[in-house]
Amino acid sequence: MLFADEPFTQNLVLNPQPTAYRVLSTFVAALPVLVLFYLLVRRRWLASWAGAAGSVVAVVLAVVAFGMPIEKAGMAWVYGACFGLLPIGWTVFGAMLIYNLTVETGMFNVIRRSIGGLSGDARVQAVLIGFCFGALMEGAAGSGAPVAICGAMLAGLGMPPMRAAVICLIANTSPVCYGGLGTPVFVLSGVTGISGEAISTMCGHQLPFLSFLVPLYMVKTFCTWRQTLAVWPALVVGGGSFALFQYLFATLHDWIPGVSVWPLTDVGASIFSMLSLAGFLKFVWKPKTEMQATEIGGGAGASRGGAHQPGQTSDPHAAEAMEQVEKLLGKGKGDTPDRPLTPGLVARAWSPFVVMSVCLGLIGVARQMETPEVEENGRRVKKSVPIDLGFAQSFYKIEVPFLHKQVERADRLQKPGATGDDRLEAAVFEFKWLTAAGTPCVAAVLISAFILWTSPAVLWRVLKKTMYQMRIPIPTIACMLGLSYVTKYAGMDAILGVAFAETGAFYPFFAALLGWLGVFLTGTDAGSNALFGSLQKITAGQIYEAGVLPGLDRGQAEVLICTANSTGGVMGKMIDAQSICVATAGTNQVGKEGDIFKAVIWHSVFLACVVGAMTALQAFIWPFTKMVPGQ
Repeated sequence: MLFADEPFTQNLVLNPQPTAYRVLSTFVAALPVLVLFYLLVRRRWLASWAGAAGSVVAVVLAVVAFGMPIEKAGMAWVYGACFGLLPIGWTVFGAMLIYNLTVETGMFNVIRRSIGGLSGDARVQAVLIGFCFGALMEGAAGSGAPVAICGAMLAGLGMPPMRAAVICLIANTSPVCYGGLGTPVFVLSGVTGISGEAISTMCGHQLPFLSFLVPLYMVKTFCTWRQTLAVWPALVVGGGSFALFQYLFATLHDWIPGVSVWPLTDVGASIFSMLSLAGFLKFVWKPKTEMQATEIGGGAGASRGGAHQPGQTSDPHAAEAMEQVEKLLGKGKGDTPDRPLTPGLVARAWSPFVVMSVCLGLIGVARQMETPEVEENGRRVKKSVPIDLGFAQSFYKIEVPFLHKQVERADRLQKPGATGDDRLEAAVFEFKWLTAAGTPCVAAVLISAFILWTSPAVLWRVLKKTMYQMRIPIPTIACMLGLSYVTKYAGMDAILGVAFAETGAFYPFFAALLGWLGVFLTGTDAGSNALFGSLQKITAGQIYEAGVLPGLDRGQAEVLICTANSTGGVMGKMIDAQSICVATAGTNQVGKEGDIFKAVIWHSVFLACVVGAMTALQAFIWPFTKMVPGQ
């Protein structure tokens, strides 16, 4: 029925078919995602176009197959797309502004040189550049920048291009959950209704173990065990310091109420780990024998002819890709190789990231002021309340027309005892212009411009460059979120969740693999969270109701399973099409995507299974169940 005034009630089977058609209902509910995957993988469409096509399919099915009024389906897509623009798209845009400022002012080359000069050992360089510095790039920029930049840096230091690509792909895993200033966590929180703090805490109880493992794992891929263990102090300090600070940033709000800095997890952990490892190498320990990059075997498909020089290629089809990588690297901008790296110059180069961290910390305090605890029904709960700034409020709540309190979940999905208005889904868009992470990033750009003596012309060039770079990612995010919200409000995710719940006790393990599959196919952890986050929450509720998770309450089950979508998903980052293509461009390996994919696929599968096993332990085995936070 079109333009109905009464609430739309979801069904777990096709309207008006009986339960005998549940298999058909499940297939139809999966069609938007299947269409999206087909267009991305088989047809090689741009992600933005594939997301738009998937959105159209979702809206049509919501109306035709599931009986959702067209105005409700349309507004569900608009609601999701708006959330994709603010805060998600705005956050990514702000992060890229900071990164591009360092490139255009030449400070990024100073940062590169300051890191590359810390050690001549290829194993240590892999940890410093591929893992620690790559995490900074992931936290500040994402969008393939860590693999492109760090791969080109390692190859430029003489490492065989194939090895450089594989190392950076493996390294760019455990930091991905907090990429783009926590964008995947923001998305997962938005589609599930679980607080970002609870999700971040769960990430903090899983990812540090992986972060400690990854440096050793990636070095072992190009060394013998003896060569790997010869630098074990650097591996312990590099991976251990990152893991420690990752845990602290991800969970600080649990230790100090009101201090929420989890969006800074990658940025903070990477800076602290680089400082820790740099100090350790300078004052405490050095390898007895330095392994030169030229001593490393290139592996399958490696280029011949010695060290790689970024930007040089005999393949005419690679020219455009290499040009894009050189733009990312900021080659030749404002810095020369013989310019002395004085402490003052290095401090200025790093200053934009320091200023960004301070601004994000201040906004984190404001964000806590927006969610005060109030008394409600005899218990303390957090409420979303805007700060009155005099000239404006810190955010505005907008009830989505035709959708707010106009959709009722199926009976099977309702909380016990829910009646009346509690059975209806809320749809309130919060226009958070002040405390969205993109706002302090823009403020940090303006402050850093004074520190770096940046002219208005350079600032204008940074803005234009960032807008051009974001012309595809931001519309893609909007379309992905729009698709996700349509499937959520139409009830398609509920149908899939009920189907997945049939796996019972095996589901905590497969929840991580579902996230891994989502990242492999969509190219981003945020995209996977947008597609599968709500589905994971529903499935968690279903297996909890079935008595599968006796050691957890319902809220804990939902936090664990939803977070597994993101923490498991990061292991698919090394094999998604975008990462593979960026890796080949950054290391001058265009045309050898298949070789690189074959080199990393089993590493990806193994590490995803590790996350699945960890999730299963935390779901069933005491005392690991104590690591799961509530909502």
